[in-house]
Amino acid sequence: MKTQKEQTIYYPNYRLKIGFFQTWVIMLKNILKSKELIIELFKRDFFATYRKSLIGISWILISPIVGIISWVLMNATGILNPGDVGVPYPAYVLLGSSLWGLFMGFYTSASDTLNAGIGFINQVKYPHEALLVKQTAQHLANFLITFVINIIVLLLFSIIPDWKIIFFPLLVLPMLFLAAGMGLIISVINVVFPDIPKIVNVVLGFVFYITPIVYSTETNSSFLNKAVELNPLTYLIGGVRDLIIYGQLIYPERFIFVAFISFIFFMFAWRIFFVSEDRVIEKMI
Repeated sequence: MKTQKEQTIYYPNYRLKIGFFQTWVIMLKNILKSKELIIELFKRDFFATYRKSLIGISWILISPIVGIISWVLMNATGILNPGDVGVPYPAYVLLGSSLWGLFMGFYTSASDTLNAGIGFINQVKYPHEALLVKQTAQHLANFLITFVINIIVLLLFSIIPDWKIIFFPLLVLPMLFLAAGMGLIISVINVVFPDIPKIVNVVLGFVFYITPIVYSTETNSSFLNKAVELNPLTYLIGGVRDLIIYGQLIYPERFIFVAFISFIFFMFAWRIFFVSEDRVIEKMI
């Protein structure tokens, strides 16, 4: 007895007709169904990144350390006055810059969601949400190694992280939501307007300097203080760092508010990505 093959019927703009909340349910189911594909893509790309490198995976250890040398030198020579950060400056800037790298990694992973699979995205039918998860997992794997280095550096400077560090995975979720939401929208826009991501990268470069990463939240400039206050990353990145170093969130109400807005923004961005994906892929052919 022959079994009847499953048929899939497509309608014009059928994704627009799917309910707002149903969109998230469908995408979550797609991710769960694609877990084996995600694992295989992760293993392939993670090890391929360092396979042809002269010093291989050691770059993960070297990059964060080299990255802070310029800031430490400027602080030592008096060019940079970070204010009272409450802990040895090298440890402060290393942790802050690592968390900034985590945010940018989330953003880059999401913005490259479609480009990451451009080689076979038009040849194989699979849920493209899997690419976002794979990209994010790959970045997290790199960051975990960097994070261990951060903890070692803190201990070398006699800074013992507070026990509340166990909430670290929970506190970085808002950072993931904001960065991934931005990245998903840019992933869609990039196919049609490739200049927009370049503009966003320039803006993010500016945002780095108005985020208290290499200086304290209180400066001598009233303009900079206002910019820092209005910057959501002040609370998302600074909040995580404050919990690790000081054992508390300096601005808990602001952190919760920004975290909630970031989650809502991510949900809308995910919906936009889902609805626009088919048309975007058509333009990639």
